[in-house]
Amino acid sequence: MLLHPTNPQPKNQATPSPQASQPTATPQTTQESALQTAISNGIQYFDGCQEPDALLMLNVLYRQFGVIAFADSVQTYDQIMAIDPGAAAYMRVFLRIADYNNTLQPGDMQSITDALDLITTPALYSDRTPLPTDYSQTLNQSYYEGGYDLTHVLLACIWMQDNGVQVPMPSGFVENVYNATAALVGNGSVVTDTNLEAAAFLFEAGQGALVSNDFVTRVIAVQNSDGGWPSTTDTPTPAGSYWHSSVLALMILLYTENPSNSYPPMLAPAPT
Repeated sequence: MLLHPTNPQPKNQATPSPQASQPTATPQTTQESALQTAISNGIQYFDGCQEPDALLMLNVLYRQFGVIAFADSVQTYDQIMAIDPGAAAYMRVFLRIADYNNTLQPGDMQSITDALDLITTPALYSDRTPLPTDYSQTLNQSYYEGGYDLTHVLLACIWMQDNGVQVPMPSGFVENVYNATAALVGNGSVVTDTNLEAAAFLFEAGQGALVSNDFVTRVIAVQNSDGGWPSTTDTPTPAGSYWHSSVLALMILLYTENPSNSYPPMLAPAPT
């Protein structure tokens, strides 16, 4: 902030004793304060988190922004995996996000049956397992499906970039994915989980310029008193917080506080 010089005093006159001045809040400082408060409350919301998928994303925020509160997220994830055999195979697959050297057991990949996960898991292991021969077709078709299919195409692109892998796609495909995902963010007053996911992944891809400041302002405004965010604000009465929307919103605010065209990889890199 630039400081303006005070009015000069006439020569040969006593200078009055200076009065303590009160800082004047500007729209910029008010917005920055609201952003920092929202981030602090969002971090607090995840205290004691036991949701495995959220823990992996919190680990990303720890590695990218040094959020100390999330330093033990992977250890908590491992503990949950050890006591929940039914979910262990699925959890081992996605542990790759936080652990470069995670080891799969026979049959683990067969635990991935969700349509959205089938878009992203080939990209997750693209540096060590050949991509399916029809993967380009899968990405292209999912792009045209829109919604969460589209956001997961963007996530797959991010993970392949982290792994240093490319898949043959039509010219301009990635830019089209960026623009279509930006359209998902929307400009209305309602904030939904889809809006949040689209914006969070755009920031992660270094395309934060496609997310308007007005959207970020709305994200801050709809934060619940417990520090989390609802899956949608389009309800007759305020909705409770949902972990998925909350981690996405927190990502958006941390990216906003730390603007960049690139961030440390979302996937944990090989140990040095």
